[in-house]
Amino acid sequence: MKQLKNIFRTFCLFIIGIFAATPAHADKDVHLAYFDSVEVSLLTCSPHEEIYSLYGHSALRWHDLHADGAHAGEDIAFNWGIFNFNKPFFVLRFVFGLTDYELGTIPYPYFCSYYQHWGSSVTEQVLNLTNEEKQRLQEALRTNLMPENRIYRYNFFYDNCSTRPRDIVEKCLNGKLEYAQREDDKITYREMVRICTRNHPWAAFGNDILLGVKADMPTTLRQQEFLPENLMYDFDHATIYTDGAYRPLVKDRRMAVLPGVQVIEQGFPLTPTTCACILLALSIGICIIEWKRGKTCKYWDVVLMLMQGLAGCILFAMLFSQHPTTNTNLQILLLNPLPLLFIPAIIRRKKTRWWNILAAMVALFYLGAIWQDYAEGMMIVALCLLSRTLIRLKVKS
Repeated sequence: MKQLKNIFRTFCLFIIGIFAATPAHADKDVHLAYFDSVEVSLLTCSPHEEIYSLYGHSALRWHDLHADGAHAGEDIAFNWGIFNFNKPFFVLRFVFGLTDYELGTIPYPYFCSYYQHWGSSVTEQVLNLTNEEKQRLQEALRTNLMPENRIYRYNFFYDNCSTRPRDIVEKCLNGKLEYAQREDDKITYREMVRICTRNHPWAAFGNDILLGVKADMPTTLRQQEFLPENLMYDFDHATIYTDGAYRPLVKDRRMAVLPGVQVIEQGFPLTPTTCACILLALSIGICIIEWKRGKTCKYWDVVLMLMQGLAGCILFAMLFSQHPTTNTNLQILLLNPLPLLFIPAIIRRKKTRWWNILAAMVALFYLGAIWQDYAEGMMIVALCLLSRTLIRLKVKS
């Protein structure tokens, strides 16, 4: 990854030099005419089976169609999705919203071959830009490529590889960009993420555990464009209003890379719901044994409390995340560090208020389902924990 990043940075500097060296003619009309043979496109890449790619990807293509000259044949993909997965604490930083991504450039054929290798399609939408707008975009890309501007604080929903190309194109337009409404304009962040992870139940479970109430609120069309597929659709139906006239944003659409064969690796065979049901069945079985014996199994309680408390530590930490959609998570009513404090008392079989507290936590958790859609299987897990409070009503020791 480090070697790849060095290649990206070297190529970025090369592109900055090329953009800076674009001939500036004394005659403004002659200079703008240079952009007649320049195409700017939005590239939308379909997902493949790697977890980080399940949501697709967007980039911009700058294609110089001149047959001769210093810049003839330049074909560059501008990619705001460059990251170093091997950077220390990458996953932890990503979860807390502290991940830095950067803009990189790569020759367009290499960009396409990468997604072709994974079996992903690449759709190209050629933008209907004037020469003046292309010039503005060239200057904006050159500025964005500068070392002091290239790195940005990534946010999955609000500032990512899809919103960055959109924003830079919008800023360069000579007019107002108007998007057409979509039928699913009231969809939530959680619903969109679940669609993307529908074939990966544990990835969906991880997302749903971390996402809070704000992820269940209806989103605007603009917010939905964090997904490349939504941005591609909106660009197809967008128009630019200038001086009383409309023109389509996209003038041509073509398949740069056809979809290929993707190798789907088998993940963990059990779904979150299946695991939750197994846990509930095991807990009920232990309750039956305890009721017959007249004595509770403190070690089973300790196991459940450890699981509940350790998972709760993660949700408690997410309260301090910079992701706005994670800092109000009602699942913390069930999963929080509180059980860890009562484990010593349970081991010594001392009298404790933990079971009353747990019953209240479960009740509040179910009440919270009015406002938040919980992760798959969590309602069943709550039943498992509730069974421990009910057995304490029958068995005192």
